[in-house]
Amino acid sequence: MNKQQELTQRLTQAFCPQFLQVENESHMHSSNLGGESHFKIVIVSEKFEGKSRIARHRMVYQYLSEELAKNLHALALHTYTLIEWEQRGKHLPKSTNCLGVNK
Repeated sequence: MNKQQELTQRLTQAFCPQFLQVENESHMHSSNLGGESHFKIVIVSEKFEGKSRIARHRMVYQYLSEELAKNLHALALHTYTLIEWEQRGKHLPKSTNCLGVNK
């Protein structure tokens, strides 16, 4: 099982999301081209109701603390309630390239 699959499985178990996308963005970063170190996570869960964005991120970081301690370098987290997700029109946030890529 690769890191993307592991993260998907762990987040599904922890948050029972209505929507979850885990995307490996390591190729967009100069430190680990082709690796499994940078991920974008878009997660929609009822467990985020009444929580600030910071509290939501802390929840995810706490649950993935083992992965972060090992070889996971960075997470781009996009955490929404179902209402927020629907208000966004269910549009996925765009990612930008790392400034160090191709230097």
